[in-house]
Parts: sequence; C-alpha cells; structure tokens
Amino acid sequence: MPGGGANFVTRGGMTWLFWLSAAVLVAAIAAVTGAKPKGTRHVAHTGLMDVARVVLLVMLAIVGYAIYRAYAGA
Repeated sequence: MPGGGANFVTRGGMTWLFWLSAAVLVAAIAAVTGAKPKGTRHVAHTGLMDVARVVLLVMLAIVGYAIYRAYAGA
C-alpha cells in the first residue's frame, strides 16, 4: 500500500521522529534552565554552561534560518 507511512503521520500517530524531537526539546529546556537531578554538582552558573547556552542559541538560529529559506522557496 503506497503512502502508508504518510497516512499514519497525518492521522496523528506518533512516530520515532516525534519522540526524538520531544527528547531533544526536553534536553534543550533542561540545558537552558540549568535543571539537574538531586545530588549532582551545580553547573548552572559556570562558564561552561554559558558557552553551552550560546552554542544552543546559535544552532537554533541556524535551524530557524534553514527553515525560513525552505519555506521562502530559495
């Protein structure tokens, strides 16, 4: 049956790509907010965390620009 996967996605099914995107989103939110499990070392206000946040924002800008270019037809 051609297009079976496309029909599954349009019916609201959750594919591996959805779960991967959800995991990346949760990890990004945890990285930006500095959330950590109890009993671990504090890194939220260190230079390494600041650099990680800058890198995350740069990557977000690159992906946003690529999406903009894709929808602009360029």
